[in-house]
Amino acid sequence: ELEKLGLRDDVDLHVYEVPVEYQTVQRLIPALWKKHSPQLVVHVGVSGMATTVTLEKCGHNVGYKGLDNCRFCPGSQCCVEGGPECIDSIIDMDAVCRRVSALGLDVTVTISKDAGRYLCDFTYYTSLYQSCGRSAFVHVPPLGKPYSAEQLGRALQAIIEEMLDVLEHSEDKINCQHEH
Repeated sequence: ELEKLGLRDDVDLHVYEVPVEYQTVQRLIPALWKKHSPQLVVHVGVSGMATTVTLEKCGHNVGYKGLDNCRFCPGSQCCVEGGPECIDSIIDMDAVCRRVSALGLDVTVTISKDAGRYLCDFTYYTSLYQSCGRSAFVHVPPLGKPYSAEQLGRALQAIIEEMLDVLEHSEDKINCQHEH
């Protein structure tokens, strides 16, 4: 839906479907960062428990015990051995939530600090680690529960445009603390 709507004219949008597989995430996310050198990567995942559009503040490194679609789970139960336990997005999610909520869309936007210790959180952490925090993750509820594809597409469009605006005004605060 977002691909149909697009973003503002000065933004190149690349949409990829990431398989629910730990090993694919570990290969694909760094490869996409290398290929595109993006200003920002925004991951979107469906959560059967979500009833709102949820902006995730951080990704977690350890606690991955669930089997993926290939019936695989990392033996270390972590994303990056020796990596920090938690990495925050450099995007001020509270500001994005306030700004998008003020737009009066027919979608409720909330904040979370726990993306769930499954492939969504694993993908988010992997991307945050790769990008020194230049990533975001948005959980959406399943289609029709309660939002339509069009509502979610418009909400994601507004969220990403606000994230880019927030990012453009915080460039001087970016500081990467780890090696890749």
